[in-house]
Amino acid sequence: MSDLDPALLARIQFAANISFHILFPAITIALGWFLLFFKLRYLRTGAQHWLDAYYFWVKVFALTFAMGVVSGITMSFQFGTNWPGFMETVGNIAGPLLAYEVLTAFFLEASFLGIMLFGRKRVGERMHTLATVLVAGGTTFSAFWILALNSWMQTPAGFEMVNGQAHATDWLAVIFNPSFPYRFFHMLLASGLTAAFLVAGLSAYRWQRGDRGGDVRGALRAGVFVAALLIPVQIFVGDLHGLNTLEHQPAKVAAMEGVWQDEKGAPALIFAIPNEGTRSNDYAIGIPKLASLILTHDPDGEIKGLDSFPGAHPPVAPVFWGFRVMVGVGTLMLLVSWWTAWRLRRGGEPSAWQARALLAMTFAGWVATLAGWYVTEIGRQPWLVTGVLRTVDAISATPAPVIGISLTAYLLLYAGLLSAYVSVLFYLARHRGKPDHRPAVAGLQEA
Repeated sequence: MSDLDPALLARIQFAANISFHILFPAITIALGWFLLFFKLRYLRTGAQHWLDAYYFWVKVFALTFAMGVVSGITMSFQFGTNWPGFMETVGNIAGPLLAYEVLTAFFLEASFLGIMLFGRKRVGERMHTLATVLVAGGTTFSAFWILALNSWMQTPAGFEMVNGQAHATDWLAVIFNPSFPYRFFHMLLASGLTAAFLVAGLSAYRWQRGDRGGDVRGALRAGVFVAALLIPVQIFVGDLHGLNTLEHQPAKVAAMEGVWQDEKGAPALIFAIPNEGTRSNDYAIGIPKLASLILTHDPDGEIKGLDSFPGAHPPVAPVFWGFRVMVGVGTLMLLVSWWTAWRLRRGGEPSAWQARALLAMTFAGWVATLAGWYVTEIGRQPWLVTGVLRTVDAISATPAPVIGISLTAYLLLYAGLLSAYVSVLFYLARHRGKPDHRPAVAGLQEA
């Protein structure tokens, strides 16, 4: 292990940590708004099944929030252990943005989640609903600050370098940097789809097991219809995000499309094996001129190739394939959600095949989110902060064996935690007990 590159191991370790961590905010950012929807439907209709749905999914939210908090703590340690050059160079900008996330978002979520779980009878209906609003808003605030920092790392603005350190000259320009609006809304929609398919998938699982109460029906319909509405919007926002990336990070787009030399009328590759040795694509199958049409709105438009960025473009294969996985899973989301929504539109029930499809797609949002995240982060290489700090210049002097040991420990721990998390979700779905908020008489009558 001593012969391995410490920088490569540190990058793999951070990738493992961020990959595990992002799974949970990808759910909670939108699941909080699902909870608010369930609560408002209960207040409007008085139907008990909406409150039942609320209490089932708030348990899922609490579990997911806890996992996100724990996995987020380990990430912060790595800034000091593996990447000290990052905070030394851009800490004056990264530090405040991370602090704002804690002050405006984390405290809201942590403070009011307990009221959501246990405080309805103690604080009253209005305060309980307000707590749900604040927690849902807190998750969105959290995404706002984290995406502001990440977008600034992609397209830095509003700063100046003084003695090798970045100092903000315009905080509004730092926060609302050129890629932030696209990246922020793209992530919110990704979270909406992740939560929607989780809600629909677990509800379909309960449906298949004969649990067909109003709470299951309501949650299943909510998940399916939210997914059906969001996926076309995500496609539109993703297209705008791609055009913004073409303007500010053309090397990333070249890797996504597998364009090696400057090319007019570039095809959209359906399949290819990028070959960095020959600077070409093997076994390429594409649709002529489609990439140029999508990216430049001109079928004969020119796309800069990777050869135009010698020594300053990302590794091609992971970006190329990550983009296609994201698009492929998104297409499946569109087909499954619209297919099921068509059957449910007039109060119908899902067919057996639709229930199976929804169950199979329970964690499809995770796959698409991770694929898109890899495109974003790997596509930024060789830069840690584009044009400001290269990844190799931020690495610590920690020996490769030390990083390797901690990396192995992280991978084993995360594998166990992820398995436990998924198992608990399905355990909750199988063993949904009678909600403790129901009157005792009602519970005895049902028994």
